Amino acid sequence: MTPTNQIPIVDSHIHLFPATHLKTLSWHNANNPLGTQHSVNEYRHAVAQSNATSLLRGFIFLETDRLSSITDSTPPNHGWQHALDEVSLLTRIALGTPIPGEGHVPHDKTLCLGIVPWAPVPGGPDVLSAYMEQVRARTGEEVWGKVRGFRYLVQDKVAGTMLGDGFVEGLRWLGRKGFVFDLGVDARSGGLGQLREAVEMMELVYRGLEGDEALTIVINHLCKPNLRLVSDDIRSHPEFLEWKVLVTKMARANPRTYMKLSGAFSELLPLEAESEPDFGAIVERVQPWTDVIFDAFGADRVMFGSDWPVCNVGGGGNDVSWGRWRRVVEEVLERRGLSEEQKRGVWGSVALHAYGIEI
Repeated sequence: MTPTNQIPIVDSHIHLFPATHLKTLSWHNANNPLGTQHSVNEYRHAVAQSNATSLLRGFIFLETDRLSSITDSTPPNHGWQHALDEVSLLTRIALGTPIPGEGHVPHDKTLCLGIVPWAPVPGGPDVLSAYMEQVRARTGEEVWGKVRGFRYLVQDKVAGTMLGDGFVEGLRWLGRKGFVFDLGVDARSGGLGQLREAVEMMELVYRGLEGDEALTIVINHLCKPNLRLVSDDIRSHPEFLEWKVLVTKMARANPRTYMKLSGAFSELLPLEAESEPDFGAIVERVQPWTDVIFDAFGADRVMFGSDWPVCNVGGGGNDVSWGRWRRVVEEVLERRGLSEEQKRGVWGSVALHAYGIEI
């Protein structure tokens, strides 16, 4: 049997942005702890500190929430320019053709397994089709095949966004075109209402669709549950119980829904950089939620993701956070009693299957 620390890793969720692009990020400000360059160079350093460089098969890039608007219009709207510039950045990474200051080298192209850009999903099929033509023009045919899906982040959008006709029909269109949709909702900061809306959205998207017509939805970060809940018995807390019901409904919506085992450091109390945390205590804290995820989705629909560099903020910084999350996941899988094949799935093959990536 292969030891867990020797199983190949596909990191299903990372973000990248050079210093020159910071002002195009919707969340950027001078005080943001992520407000510096986070490129492949920094990512490789984070993985190397965990002694996992030889195990890393590559990453799947997720869009970074650029300033944008649904239609490609002129100011004061931001249009699609910043999102498309991000596509061009990833194209250069995938081709191994860096420009000075971007923080990657030609050999890094082997790490870029998949690209999930932003897309104006609420605009519906016609808007998406026009946008997709511009994405394809930016990637060229050589990199277009690495574009495996799209994301429109809904965790900070007004209630009802996911239920609009354009949004639902846009998702169904993505499914017909063979793309994945990454769903980002936030139960802790945005409230469980976001999860209720997501469940209703899935019912609409999947209604009457089967097989290859159905959209693959990859849900981010356990839906960002409130891992800071204080209770003598978390498993009986009303907020936990409703989160459990809603996540289970997401899993049952369609066999093509998946969950990323990622993002927990943003929902836990921050860890210190200088001293090693109590990993047993962290696993105990997250286990009620991860047990629900494995019960609902099964190990064959759960995938590892680091959420780098966001994991640095709560995880103690770039020198330690990636390795700390890897260690937490190792213990979660061990306590769950997964087989070697199931562990290999969580660490890599589930992500490859969900996004349709061959390596």
